[in-house]
Amino acid sequence: MAGRRRASRAGCSLVLLLAVLAGCGGGPSPDTASADVQRVLDRRAAAVLDHDESAYRATGEPSGSTTEFTRLRAVPLAAWSYRLTDLRRSGDRATADAQLRYRIEGYDKAPVTAARTLILVRDGGTWRVSSDVPAQRASQQLWEQGAVTVVRGAHSLVLGVGQSGERLRAYAGLADHAVPAVTGAWGADWSGHVVVLVPKSLEGMAGLLGAPASGYRGIAAVTTGEAGGTAGAPADRIIVNPDAYGLLGDFGKQVVLTHETTHVATRAHTTAATPLWLSEGFADWVGYRGSGRTATQAAPELERAVLDGRVPAALPDDKDFGFTGDAARLARAYEGGWMACRLIADHWGEVRLNEFYRAVGDHKKRAGAVEGALRDVLHTTPEAFTEQWRAYLKAQLG
Repeated sequence: MAGRRRASRAGCSLVLLLAVLAGCGGGPSPDTASADVQRVLDRRAAAVLDHDESAYRATGEPSGSTTEFTRLRAVPLAAWSYRLTDLRRSGDRATADAQLRYRIEGYDKAPVTAARTLILVRDGGTWRVSSDVPAQRASQQLWEQGAVTVVRGAHSLVLGVGQSGERLRAYAGLADHAVPAVTGAWGADWSGHVVVLVPKSLEGMAGLLGAPASGYRGIAAVTTGEAGGTAGAPADRIIVNPDAYGLLGDFGKQVVLTHETTHVATRAHTTAATPLWLSEGFADWVGYRGSGRTATQAAPELERAVLDGRVPAALPDDKDFGFTGDAARLARAYEGGWMACRLIADHWGEVRLNEFYRAVGDHKKRAGAVEGALRDVLHTTPEAFTEQWRAYLKAQLG
């Protein structure tokens, strides 16, 4: 027993001795290295905000590129910072995981966040950034795709890569027309402005979304944002696919921008409880509102189905909106959602349509949300509404 006790004490003494020696040895402890790297990232962020190229260059390797710094000069930034989340060090090299947080001046009330992976090297006791790229499966930022051109509209900010100023001004004009149109349909309880990102190509759009390009071929634009976001959430981004968008006529381009702007306006009331037929249908309803387009003009795929005797038995399911390559099925889903919202506006009025949308989203959970809103706002049941919608399709499209 005594021998075992003495061995235990000796082992403890050895552990303590090694700990002391490690603390006194050359090179910082992991905690010190993390603090040192965070300070470098803080200086790098300050240099970006101050437009101080020499200070930015001092945080990188002597032969490192300042391309990103140069591109960021065009972006009206109100904030830019890094928060180190993990550091893996091997000698004088380290890999850092960090969260980039930034705000665009006048548009973001809270930071946009982006996961980043940085490689750093230690030279002469100083850590320097060797590379800064999106983390695995994270999306790119627009300035990583090329030089950024910025156009300011009355209600919009358009940032583009590989696009002429004239083309970006056209986007701003469409967005500036969309904002008051959306406010007229939805109300003024939203920011009243939009940020539009226009990459060079479909591949650029996919990079901004961190997704394969094949999933967005033929999709003219999407909106990113936090479902159920509060007033302090960062501004949504409307991301354009210039390949598909460029194929649209003037009217189609306006409908798309108004549709996406509607998603921005309704974000705070669009939650996990909101089915896609309602969120997408409402956005299309706003997009077509006041245009004079008839049901047969705006819902050709659904019209074809109705004329063929294939009247849908139920409202579109969320899976019907998947980008699966079946363009006709996707079109019918959007058209079916639009016709449902058009029915509500025609039969119960636009005010009730707004109230219905908000009531569904405010429920927070999908179960019972639509049923409750149908009961409380429209004074009907899911079964009765579905039958009324099917009859409406036949009357409008048959």
